[in-house]
Amino acid sequence: MRRTMGWLLATAALAGSTETTTVAAQTLDPVEQRIVAEVRSHAPQALDLLRQSVLINSGTMNAGGVREVGQLFRSQFDALGSQARWVDMPPAMRRAGHLLATRAGAPGKGKRLLLLGHLDTVFEPGSAVPMWEQKDGRIRGQGVADMKGGDVIVIAALQALQRAGALEGATIAVLFSGDEEDAGEPIATSRATMRELAQRSDAALSFESSIPDQDGRTTATVGRRATASWELQVSGRQGHSMNVFGANGYGAVYEAARILDAFRREVAEPGLTFNPGLILGGTEVERDAANARGSAFGKTNVIANSVAVSGDLRYLDYAQRDRAQARMRAIVARHLPGAGASIAFQEAYPPMAVTPGNLKLLELYARASRDAGLGPIGALPAEARGAGDIQFVAPLVDSLDGLGASGNGAHSPNEDLDPASIERGAIRAALLIYRLTR
Repeated sequence: MRRTMGWLLATAALAGSTETTTVAAQTLDPVEQRIVAEVRSHAPQALDLLRQSVLINSGTMNAGGVREVGQLFRSQFDALGSQARWVDMPPAMRRAGHLLATRAGAPGKGKRLLLLGHLDTVFEPGSAVPMWEQKDGRIRGQGVADMKGGDVIVIAALQALQRAGALEGATIAVLFSGDEEDAGEPIATSRATMRELAQRSDAALSFESSIPDQDGRTTATVGRRATASWELQVSGRQGHSMNVFGANGYGAVYEAARILDAFRREVAEPGLTFNPGLILGGTEVERDAANARGSAFGKTNVIANSVAVSGDLRYLDYAQRDRAQARMRAIVARHLPGAGASIAFQEAYPPMAVTPGNLKLLELYARASRDAGLGPIGALPAEARGAGDIQFVAPLVDSLDGLGASGNGAHSPNEDLDPASIERGAIRAALLIYRLTR
């Protein structure tokens, strides 16, 4: 039977409902009760670990800071008895690398798990955003929710499992990437280890921040939109402005405006977005692609001969991508008199499709949450969050994301965290990991 995305998302929504799920919620067994008790009794230590990590600036381009956070977390994995090592990237990529911690369990015992997090933040050295600030029961700081809070949830969950005697025999790989916020190029290199691990795993869990739905209910992520970039190059016939609309045509700026407005009017559909993030126009245009900036020169009495536009494209699946690109190319090809244009696309993050396997993981996660008395978990729509590392492994293995901490204002000066979400997230994660690896 062919299952549509709408059907799959509707089924996912049922995962968070005690009335509609077909599997009766079970009570916690004695081992699970010990796991929950261990998380709760060590919650202050988890928050202190988070504080230590947040006080280290680890903007993506601050390789030293990223490695320092990695060393802090590596010490935790060493104490757990995991085999931890640093995965270096080629120097030309200008990225810190990744932290990998593995433990090999008994063959055939439960599912082999891949747990994902990231060490870097969007806040580079010198950022005016506070490193760590506690006020009115919230914690504000650089990467508290996105996603050092999620990293700490992974560690706290595994520590609770170990203290409860429930980690022995489990096969678990943890990869904390050092460049999730700005993945190193080429992607084939920066995500090679992640994909190799996915091919040896049965399920992947990612601990990006938990995002509530529009009604404030807790969710997890079973699908995420792909991302691509596009470059629009527009040319015009330079000349005296007195001849615009006439002998010299409309020029590059009017042509670019026509194209962008047509994109807005003719390409949009549910789940699809395309954003022109940078535009440069005039008679002299220079673009610095590596640093996402540029310069332009022009005079008001001269018809512009050049415009460059950079944008992104986010889509649910490849069929939607193909429709969007075809419409955009057709719009670009129309041309005003005296103008020309071309557009090129480059893929970045693949889509994380909503699959039955992902929905099963959500069902198990929601059941663990209910059994622990922490309430239902619903499915977050794919268009409600940005791109993430889980998308590089989702085509290879059943995947679930959004298992991290809860906060507001990610990537902004107001990024904050609900500190109680660290304990809640660790309880849910520990129970899910325990049940999957049995």
